[in-house]
Amino acid sequence: MKNYKYDIEERLIQFSVDVIIICGKIDGNFASQHLSKQLIRSATASALNYCEAQSAESSRDFLHKMKKCLKELRESLVNLKIQKGANLISDLQKLEQLLKENKELIAIFVSSIRTSQNKNK
Repeated sequence: MKNYKYDIEERLIQFSVDVIIICGKIDGNFASQHLSKQLIRSATASALNYCEAQSAESSRDFLHKMKKCLKELRESLVNLKIQKGANLISDLQKLEQLLKENKELIAIFVSSIRTSQNKNK
């Protein structure tokens, strides 16, 4: 079986799937609905934008798309923190796993963007 620990695309896909699953279990009040819909958009956008980055037409285009991924991941992190603070997600163990993975993905993208920027100088 293939080890996906360091396969960013697989990690982004799994992060998106986990977000979709946890949002499917969230209460139906207005705040929960609003935040969970936005969380699904930002989490899935990071995976979709990463796919686009892999087909970038230039190093500049690649860097732009990677920055979009980072932006969406940061938005997802803030959203998860808001939902945690407002007690909107009841599965605290899964929430902590998502927060950890989200932070790790952000660190990977920050590093990758820095490396790409240094190569382009």
